[in-house]
Amino acid sequence: MPPADNALPRAATLASRRALLKGAAGWAMAMRLGWGGSAMALPSANSGAALLIAPTDMMPGGLRMPAPLPGAAPRPPVTEPGRQSLDQGWLFHEGDIPFPVPADHNATYLSVKAGNAGGPAALDFDASDWQAVTLPHDWASAQGFDPAANVSQGYRPRGIGWYRRLIRLDPALEGQKIELRFDGIASHATVWVNGSEVAHSWSGYTGVTIDLTPFARYGDDLNWIAVRADATVREGWWYEGAGIYRHAWLVTRPPLHIAEQGVHGHPVRQADGTWTVPVSVTLGNIGDAPASAVVRAMVRDAAGRTLCQGSATAKVDGLDQGKAQITLRPDGAVAPWSPDDPVLHDLLVEVKRDGVVIDRRSVAIGFRAVVFDPARGLLLNGIATKIKGVCLHQDHAGVGVAVPDALVLWRLQRLKQLGCNAIRMTHGACAPEVMDWCDRLGFLVMAENRLFNPAPDYLAQLEWLVRRDRNHPCVFAWSVFNEEPMQGTHAGKEMVRRLRAAVRRLDPDRPVTAAMSGGFFNPENVGQAVDLMGFNYYQGDYDRYHALHPDQPMLSSEDTSAYGTRGAFASDPQAHVITALDKEAASWGATHRQSWQAIAARPFVAGGFVWTGLDYHGEPTPYAWPSVGSFFGIMDLCGFPKTAFGIRQAQWLDSAPMVWIDPHWTWPGREGQPIEMLAITNAPALEVRLNGRTVARIAQADRIMGHTLHIPYAPGRLEALAIDSGKVVARMVHETAGPAKALRLTPTHTALGSESDDAMAITIDAIDAHGRHVPVAQDMAHLAVQGGAIIGLGNGDPNSHESEKGSARSLFNGLAQAIVQGDAGLGPLVLEARAPGLAPARLVVGREGRSAAPTVAAEAPRQRLNRWLRSPALPARPDPRLAPAAGDNNSWDSVGSSEVATPAAGSGEQWHLYRATITPWRAVAARGGSLRFASLAGTAEVWLDGALLGRKTSPAPAPLTLALPAGAGPRELVVIVAARDGSVSGIAGPVDLTP
Repeated sequence: MPPADNALPRAATLASRRALLKGAAGWAMAMRLGWGGSAMALPSANSGAALLIAPTDMMPGGLRMPAPLPGAAPRPPVTEPGRQSLDQGWLFHEGDIPFPVPADHNATYLSVKAGNAGGPAALDFDASDWQAVTLPHDWASAQGFDPAANVSQGYRPRGIGWYRRLIRLDPALEGQKIELRFDGIASHATVWVNGSEVAHSWSGYTGVTIDLTPFARYGDDLNWIAVRADATVREGWWYEGAGIYRHAWLVTRPPLHIAEQGVHGHPVRQADGTWTVPVSVTLGNIGDAPASAVVRAMVRDAAGRTLCQGSATAKVDGLDQGKAQITLRPDGAVAPWSPDDPVLHDLLVEVKRDGVVIDRRSVAIGFRAVVFDPARGLLLNGIATKIKGVCLHQDHAGVGVAVPDALVLWRLQRLKQLGCNAIRMTHGACAPEVMDWCDRLGFLVMAENRLFNPAPDYLAQLEWLVRRDRNHPCVFAWSVFNEEPMQGTHAGKEMVRRLRAAVRRLDPDRPVTAAMSGGFFNPENVGQAVDLMGFNYYQGDYDRYHALHPDQPMLSSEDTSAYGTRGAFASDPQAHVITALDKEAASWGATHRQSWQAIAARPFVAGGFVWTGLDYHGEPTPYAWPSVGSFFGIMDLCGFPKTAFGIRQAQWLDSAPMVWIDPHWTWPGREGQPIEMLAITNAPALEVRLNGRTVARIAQADRIMGHTLHIPYAPGRLEALAIDSGKVVARMVHETAGPAKALRLTPTHTALGSESDDAMAITIDAIDAHGRHVPVAQDMAHLAVQGGAIIGLGNGDPNSHESEKGSARSLFNGLAQAIVQGDAGLGPLVLEARAPGLAPARLVVGREGRSAAPTVAAEAPRQRLNRWLRSPALPARPDPRLAPAAGDNNSWDSVGSSEVATPAAGSGEQWHLYRATITPWRAVAARGGSLRFASLAGTAEVWLDGALLGRKTSPAPAPLTLALPAGAGPRELVVIVAARDGSVSGIAGPVDLTP
């Protein structure tokens, strides 16, 4: 299937790879060339005038804000045909709702029958006053901070929540396989469809797929989905959010189809240097009879050329699965995938019956050889490659774990700008979009299991992870646990043996590792059961372990745990502030410089993963309340860089020269006093100048440890120069800023997509009278938005208790961030920022027209009136008060809302009266609503509580909608219909009450 409009193709062309990486290149260029101070005029697609962006200037640490990238962020790639978004149209209730206790034996009997769930899982449950939400949704991110709540979860209450969603299925889909998929629900979940309990999820990191086919209803017979999300469960010791925090999908497939995760085609390099692509295709058949098909597979390069192809025949019994196996052999050389050049190929699989393609799947694959050598570390495509990695949690300032796709990409581009080439997904499966972007941006990924347990329910979670991600070229290893107390025991070893065997059955090529934090030297430990030893800290034991196990490859699965508060350059334990100058680390860890020095000096250590790439909510080590976020990140919660960013760039970045110097140079009142500075570069030499005078010259720069300087403070211009062969190849400049005079808004992109789910981060900072960034500003910014919404706020302060929702956020050490989404359409988003005593800022973000991704239309919640009492045929118009006698259960018919009466031919005019007692849902009772007859045949009168509500004067079947006045039930609804000489009359379709 061709990709949707504006979606990145599966086989990324050179141009598309460059476009995707432009965020990284743009920032690297900003640091290398220093972004001048002149104003930039950017075209506004909607105003017809230029959009003036204030002069770019330095952020704390000297990093200048790069110009916004042109256009909107690309959308995640299309992964499969027949998939529609189910993100819109949900109703949400925070808090649990108990199920009703059955009153007697009959109620108990019925309560355990299929389709008969009660309470908020029932078909007719009143959720009319629930909150309307769009997925992804993390309700915990909107909570206030509570010192009684769990410290590790960031002092945010979580609890239990309910979701409901109404779906209409086209009758044309009957006979197709229909799947309901949730990519992630925090933390335990139960799902009901049409009153039947259909799924349980025991992890917030694992997706849930439900075969909706046997429960589905079509046309006007609508489908109710109910989800109970139990976030009282803690799977981790960090902020995990609450609710349906990843995307939801509806997927339709033909009766004979490729199963979900049904294509496995990971290229394998042979000993002679050639490649094979063993392709396994799992087919499903929901029909009764066996079905046969021809399965064809081909590999295409970035230009669309077919490199190899093959086919096989498969036969699948009814309501069963079958497999087709095909081995492909590309002729000649293929372009390899690597972090520096992430070349992707398409594996296209088609299923044919009678020569017609009935299903297809396109999977991105990469040709890369991963070998871990015990002495040389990682050999990627035969080249010794040091893993320069970070550990990464999934939350972000303002939005919690419900991170929009565009923000996911932006965070990864930040890491690419860092020089990072690897990510450890800690400590569970990430969103599928993250893996797709890692393939395209060029990150090596350690995919990690969440729960260490080989029992069936938990083994299934590991198997799900491997099946989902085993085609991704970015995945180089599977981690089966993180820091388990049983890691140095016989029982732990036996558990790992079983987990490793499960992984190997699904992926025989990649190594299995475990992130160990002890027990390395015990007589029995899990290191004896893995392919790749993972060290969490204990860097002083690298040499000892290698000497004892010279034939086992090893890496640092986690290291550093250094502390730092962004923009702070002196520690204040009482205020829970830690200097960013890489001086303090956890007792089990080390500074950024010490950690990488230990890894870089040892070729047998394949590389390492810093704890962490970005700060995250929760785990406020080394402090507790009032700290609510972590201090470990190379960047803060907003993605603003700390000093560690420059340190790691110097250590890791080889593609471009860089230099970094911290802190800033705005220190009023400290004239003449020495300021401690850290300068670091990846160039051979370094020079520092103050107001044009050289104050330090270093002939042999240390790119790992950097250089500590003490420079007497004098206002003006501080420059750090990177020097190679006597030439300045990079510079970083700090200028002393004056008092803050105005606010400034800087977007990540010049446009938002026309879809309402596109998002971007906007930096808020203060500038002085000369347009210079003021790194010490702490002003409160008040925001107003038109044409969209602010979905999250942050400033990177791990001690802040300000709401991450709303319209106000203080600058923290000069910076804050707003995350915005635009309304659907091409109208511009306008964001204004004000602060007392400062000139306001106004930003107009244009919109980029893009076709909407396939989406299941949102259905308004409705109360269906299904049961009516219908009178016998009457020769004259009846009085609306007509009703059967008390106890009369026979003379009137009990009918549904689509059963009509047809008078006998030639019988003249006949009348029927329909009566129902209704109790309107709370929203309708309070505010009124609409009463809609989908089809009413014959002339008709509608009465409510003895008063005429409305008439239908045409005899032909037609819909009728009437305004229903407010009023609590029970209420008496009467419909009188008339017909003549055999014409159809009566309620001929669904009847709904809507708020």
